[in-house]
Amino acid sequence: MGLNRLRGKTAIVTGSGQGIGAAIARVFADEGAKVVIATRTESHGQATLSDIIAAKGEAALRVVDVGVAAEIEQAVSFAVSRYGKLDIVVHNAASFAAGMVEELDDALLEESLSVNLKAAFRLSKAAIPHLRRRGGGRLLFTSSVTGPRVAMPGASYYAASKSGLNGFIRTAAIELARDRITVNGVEPGFIKTPAMNLLADEEGQRVMAKYVPIGALGRPEDIAYAMLYLASDEASYVTGQTIVVDGGSTLPESPTFADEAAGVKSLDQI
Repeated sequence: MGLNRLRGKTAIVTGSGQGIGAAIARVFADEGAKVVIATRTESHGQATLSDIIAAKGEAALRVVDVGVAAEIEQAVSFAVSRYGKLDIVVHNAASFAAGMVEELDDALLEESLSVNLKAAFRLSKAAIPHLRRRGGGRLLFTSSVTGPRVAMPGASYYAASKSGLNGFIRTAAIELARDRITVNGVEPGFIKTPAMNLLADEEGQRVMAKYVPIGALGRPEDIAYAMLYLASDEASYVTGQTIVVDGGSTLPESPTFADEAAGVKSLDQI
């Protein structure tokens, strides 16, 4: 069991049927939060729910497509109706449209913006009155290093939506600061999730890991624990920020330099 850092809190986590979202939901529940698992695929949500219940946590499942504004509002209403309040909102659901710019179309653009960016606005708008009534709360977002920090061919729509999300985080943080509602995010690097499995097989993932200074892909729990910090009272003075969790992959130094530096014991060896 955790340290009960979220005891007495109610949280809603979108995209929590698998991968990073599922890890966030499990960690939050382990730390004492009542969690609404908001996911589009019911079977995935049931798996997360079963994990939490087996670990003696408390959670409820709400099937929701965050690309539909009305369903977002209904999910927030469900959370408040089920648990009587709302303290923490995590928008983690994401859509990734892969392809070069000239190959992508308006439908894919709209899906990326709707799920990754517009849903952040809509979810926040629906949740803010409830957080305000609690005297404060947390709005948290899973962003990405792709877009805000690095470029990746074939990921222009995704990168644009995540860059926009970071801008939203900073602006909303200013608007909501006096309400004691903090707004923050986490920028994952290469994380081993079902989505990653669709992009690369095991050999491909081993190659990708070579480009991470730590030498391995991250785990969903690595993101979940960063989210836990931002959701906790320990981060009450942190707002408008994003935490990069990427094993050092966005550092300007190359993995080759990292390998060489591993053998350096003192500065006079450089």
